[in-house]
Amino acid sequence: MRSLDDYRTIVGDHVLYNVYHKAQRLYGKHILHLNSTYQGGGVAEILATLVPLMNDIGIDTGWRILHGNPDFFTITKKFHNALQGQSLNLTKIKKALYTATNENFSVYTHIDHDCVIIHDPQPLPLIKYHKKRQPWVWRCHIDLSNPSSEIWEFLKGFILRYDMVIISNEKYRSEQLPVEQRIIPPAIDPLSPKNMVLSEKDIDKYMQKFGIPRDKPIITQVSRFDKWKDPLGVLEVYKRVKKQVDCRLVLCGSMATDDPEGLLIYEKVLQKANDLVDSKDVILTTVENNILVNVLQRASSVIIQKSTREGFGLTVTEALWKSKPVVASNVGGIPLQIEDGKSGYLLEPRDIGGFADKILYLLDNPEHSKKIGDRGREMVRKNFLITRQVCNYVELLNDIL
Repeated sequence: MRSLDDYRTIVGDHVLYNVYHKAQRLYGKHILHLNSTYQGGGVAEILATLVPLMNDIGIDTGWRILHGNPDFFTITKKFHNALQGQSLNLTKIKKALYTATNENFSVYTHIDHDCVIIHDPQPLPLIKYHKKRQPWVWRCHIDLSNPSSEIWEFLKGFILRYDMVIISNEKYRSEQLPVEQRIIPPAIDPLSPKNMVLSEKDIDKYMQKFGIPRDKPIITQVSRFDKWKDPLGVLEVYKRVKKQVDCRLVLCGSMATDDPEGLLIYEKVLQKANDLVDSKDVILTTVENNILVNVLQRASSVIIQKSTREGFGLTVTEALWKSKPVVASNVGGIPLQIEDGKSGYLLEPRDIGGFADKILYLLDNPEHSKKIGDRGREMVRKNFLITRQVCNYVELLNDIL
């Protein structure tokens, strides 16, 4: 378990003192975070560091996981897609299974904390099935800029019971929602296995272990196999780049336990990749290994993030922290992290040619790539490290308690 002290050389004394000082009023308080999966996806990664650090500064903080069956997660994945704009046939059966899972979970999990923080839509209705004796906060990590009206009206019935909603971006604020909405962008842990410094020896060792040669420039996208991450579009970009530069593409994505669509998307991508002339230069991996992600990002010449929707995009943050040039879609929380042309490149998701041109430019101009990467790292150091997020939560808890 890491301590806040471990980050001192990265963020400085003033940041640490500010967190310690603001936490004083919360000594003895008991906080609960609750989400739907212990591993896979950005929410689990954030909580894996946030919860220990909140305990380290004197706030008793727990983490629980909602128990759901495959049918439940199939439905909540559809809810997730609908919140990001996809149409949904919201039947009585879907509603009933969604609420019943939360009602059942409420029977065998007892909540007597001073504040409850619920993450994303899966456990959202839980508030209805507990006697509310404390503030409840809903933390939504999804792009809410254009939700399906039917699912939004349904979920608002639960959201209205909450004392506060946390979103990642000003663009996700809803004028129709009377609940207070506070913006807290996500953050990464620079000391985690996914982001810690690695030697060239370790990088070479892991690349060999997972069968990824380093004889050519590598372009990488790290994301779940999810249609919103547009892996099929990444293959189209790669085809254009490959015509001019002999390079390799790596698509690295974990299979989150609460995402039943992942395998279907993976199979579509694999089929399309196998149809390419140089299919051996396209490598797909679903290995759940944070050090491998770290190694891939450090070994790559360019990182791509071609999402069509993106709540925030922690994989972009991770790549920027490693001083890698990133070519990404101008959607969701990605523009908060990248200043176009200075700390990376932003393009419209459908601009296949634009993505290819920027990647080719970075491959042909390594000195410029380094400057872009260094600026990106500094952006993350100032704005998107876990110490800032801990401070944000301490401030929120001070206000709401």
